[in-house]
Amino acid sequence: MPSATKTPRTTARGPYAKSARTRTLILDAAFAVFAGAGYRSGSLREIAERVDMSEAGLLHHFRNKAELLLAVLDHRDELARAQFEFGAHSGRESLADLVALADYNATIPGVIELFCTLSAESTSPDHPAHDYFRRRYEQSRQIVVDALSVIAADGGLRTGVDIASAAARSIAVWDGLQIQWLLDRSTLDMADELRACFDEFLLDALPAPRRTPDA
Repeated sequence: MPSATKTPRTTARGPYAKSARTRTLILDAAFAVFAGAGYRSGSLREIAERVDMSEAGLLHHFRNKAELLLAVLDHRDELARAQFEFGAHSGRESLADLVALADYNATIPGVIELFCTLSAESTSPDHPAHDYFRRRYEQSRQIVVDALSVIAADGGLRTGVDIASAAARSIAVWDGLQIQWLLDRSTLDMADELRACFDEFLLDALPAPRRTPDA
């Protein structure tokens, strides 16, 4: 997914800077609570206690639990955008970016726990993150569809590959790899397995993944 354009800005000072730091602390605490207990079981009280404030004080920064959850998800995306500029590449390079992201994810297990927990919970239409994850999966599939379409135009796709189906299957494989990895991190390498999945659609294998330091 494309990263947001960054514009120069002056360093915040005074009360605004303090408020911004407090919001970040709350997001980090909520991130940990939602990753461990899920959205429905994770409580505002526990989040507030982690940042040494009252629940009323927390609600001064976020009006309700649903707003806080969506802010946490945006925070997660900002972390990913800080590492990768999705949309800058196409075709095989785009698939390689996804494999590199899978490798990077191995360095942030808390993020993966949050994603897996909330994506499962959000299948309920009344969940506050339902629309977020529905759009996210649509965007993820489209990234793969676009990449495979470019590869097909260049003559690099295997005969008989249904691009839409291949995109849906590869994203499903990625989800499954993350769950297996969280259960036992010694059983597989997410980046290698995702690359192998993509290679099944290609005439020429992708290069070895770009490794994140200390992954």
